[in-house]
Amino acid sequence: MTLQQRGLGGGTGVFRRKPVTQIASEHEGELSRSLGLWQLTAIGVGGIIGAGVFSLAGAVANKTAGPAVLISFLIAGVASAAAAFAYAEFAGLIPKAGSAYTYGYAVLGEIVGWFIGWDLLLEYTAIVAVVAIGISGYFQFLMAGIGIPLPEWMLGAPGTGGGHKVDLFAALLCLLIAYLLNLGIKNAARFETALVWLKVGVVLLVVVVGFFHINTDNYTPFLPFGFGGAVTGAATVFFAVFGYDAMSTAAEESKDSQRHMPRAIVYSLVIAMVLYVLACLVLTGMQDYRNIDNESAFADAFAAVGQPAVATVIAVGAVLGIITVLFTFMLGVTRVWFSMSRDGLMPKWFAATHPTRKVPHRVTWIVGVASALIAGFLPIKEAAELTNIGILLAFIVVSVAVIVLRYRQPDLPRTFRCPGMPVVPIIGILFSVWLITELTMTTWLRFAGWFVLGLIFYFAYSYRNSALAKVERTEVG
Repeated sequence: MTLQQRGLGGGTGVFRRKPVTQIASEHEGELSRSLGLWQLTAIGVGGIIGAGVFSLAGAVANKTAGPAVLISFLIAGVASAAAAFAYAEFAGLIPKAGSAYTYGYAVLGEIVGWFIGWDLLLEYTAIVAVVAIGISGYFQFLMAGIGIPLPEWMLGAPGTGGGHKVDLFAALLCLLIAYLLNLGIKNAARFETALVWLKVGVVLLVVVVGFFHINTDNYTPFLPFGFGGAVTGAATVFFAVFGYDAMSTAAEESKDSQRHMPRAIVYSLVIAMVLYVLACLVLTGMQDYRNIDNESAFADAFAAVGQPAVATVIAVGAVLGIITVLFTFMLGVTRVWFSMSRDGLMPKWFAATHPTRKVPHRVTWIVGVASALIAGFLPIKEAAELTNIGILLAFIVVSVAVIVLRYRQPDLPRTFRCPGMPVVPIIGILFSVWLITELTMTTWLRFAGWFVLGLIFYFAYSYRNSALAKVERTEVG
């Protein structure tokens, strides 16, 4: 009996794999395929454009790169595109939930897939919490601005100052997103798409109105911190140019995933990069980089040129627009968890879907509550330290896997092929490795702790209970 006939694509033990063709055809119908190309693209754009354009661009321009912040975004965009092309090839080849977890499992083996999935469970959940805390800060500012100050006890996590006891708005926001996702992917995607177009409209408003307030003298010097400053800035803004990875977890809910998912990944990154570059040009043209506000850059810039109404619109748009980031990453973590549970690496109870809405309702509420607790009771700095490293490892795994599979099975029917093989994915690998070396020791220690917990769970439960383990035992028996 061949490996394929017994349900394995090669490898044994912790490196056992499923055949790629089998993954593409199994479990059909468990999730509802209702997302079209532009809904997928909107989810991708919603995940990419967030704090990066509304605050991060200003902070990097002010402290690190000056007007060359647009070069920072371009460098980060090229590096992100290298990984995006690898994701796009896999999305067309394996149209299933799970994204990097599923791709790593299929090509590099169960243990690799497990650790990528395990890391993303923590990091996507933490991203949801971090973004919710950031939105809460904007919301508090807006409420104070209209004369409705909020009670001190609900303005932040314990230890963040004053009489803060809980960041109530951030916690409730996480629960709201969980509720929306549980309404069904079609209804949830409509809400997401509407907010994404609102956000894009706000960015275009910034670009169009801001264009008339550009002073070209502000572009000089263009590289006040040298080219090295632009490169350093790229490492910072890199985390503003992914999001398509979380969107790709919705492959099993796309109407024509093999065609639409690769295009949606590429389209979302291109749209986001164009908007980022235009916004950076306007921001650094409106104000001298030394005067750019680190937290509310665009709102402050428009207020400074006598456009307070535009500044208010930007602040409101930032609050509503950044909500789309929560949606994309909560969608991502729930689909990774669902996929891992369906494969037996976590208890099957988590893989249950709602009988009519066809969504993994149990894990969605669990993630909603977990992210709400992190957002409500951890300061943003501590919550942020839970992010970054797992996503970079996922980029490395997907980039390595696309090279391995191209040489192992070159004749598989691919609806999208990563260009420039193997150079392009290698660029993605090298850039991700470099960024990992730049992370703080605290991030490494938290990652190590989570890694050890994952190792214990895998060998105590997953190794024996995975679907492929049962196939192996049947074969031996």
